[in-house]
Amino acid sequence: MARPKTITDERLLSATAAVIGRRGPGFTVADVAAEAGVSVGTVAQRFGSKSGLLQALTRQTTADVERRMLAAAEGADPLTGLRAGLLTWFEGMTDPVEAGNHLAQLGIDLVDPELRALLAELYAVTERTVLVLTRAVDLPNGPPPERAARVLTGLLFGVSMDWSVRPRGALADRLAQDVDAVLAAWRKGS
Repeated sequence: MARPKTITDERLLSATAAVIGRRGPGFTVADVAAEAGVSVGTVAQRFGSKSGLLQALTRQTTADVERRMLAAAEGADPLTGLRAGLLTWFEGMTDPVEAGNHLAQLGIDLVDPELRALLAELYAVTERTVLVLTRAVDLPNGPPPERAARVLTGLLFGVSMDWSVRPRGALADRLAQDVDAVLAAWRKGS
């Protein structure tokens, strides 16, 4: 009779994200196992390899992004909802060293064709969700919604990258300031 599955994939993927934040791309399956409090065999049986962990983590993030952004926007006026959805992307990211380690892992991920394809899907889902939120907002001096979504999505990733290598203040504050500046310009005109 098979033993019940008491260690969830979510626990192992959360451990993976935490270890990447501390160690960057040099992390190992053993590091993830130690973080999760399980054997290396448990992690390997579930995900097969470090690449398998990274693929699963990217898939989980992709599955969560739309839900998280739309939930943040729910019940708010469209502009406030758009802003709230955008600001969910890097919630909890407060340490520039941790952000830099995640960015270093991203660089490694881009070399792997499977991980690169999964990242492309993550970015596409993000942009589609931003488009849904952008279409609800009246931006009289802004670009068409499709371009606005692309610009805002690029802003999310660009601000996080810049902040991780040149941290000044909190990432959440920096992102809020830059999002607010773009949205204000599109609402009022230049």
